[in-house]
Amino acid sequence: MENLNVNKAEFERLIAGEVPVLADFWASWCGPCRMMGPIVEEIAKEHAELRVVKVNVDDEPDLAQKYKVMNIPTLLLFRGGDIIKRQIGAVSKGKLEEILADL
Repeated sequence: MENLNVNKAEFERLIAGEVPVLADFWASWCGPCRMMGPIVEEIAKEHAELRVVKVNVDDEPDLAQKYKVMNIPTLLLFRGGDIIKRQIGAVSKGKLEEILADL
């Protein structure tokens, strides 16, 4: 599986594109983030219409600040550079599928 982790430059380029982007803001020391990891990876494999990326807030604090990520995990869904949905906290795969249903 491809590496989902991105840096600031990659992130900004990807969210500006036509393909919707699901961004998982996380940290390695965060228990709920580690619980979400496998779910996010499954979503990446199952949703070809979507680009899924992971942003480590410890490595990219400027991105977390820019997008007002105050708690982790936070999932942001982007379309055309704009945030269209925000989910704060760990959720089930079913709930995440509901969030993506409008794509």
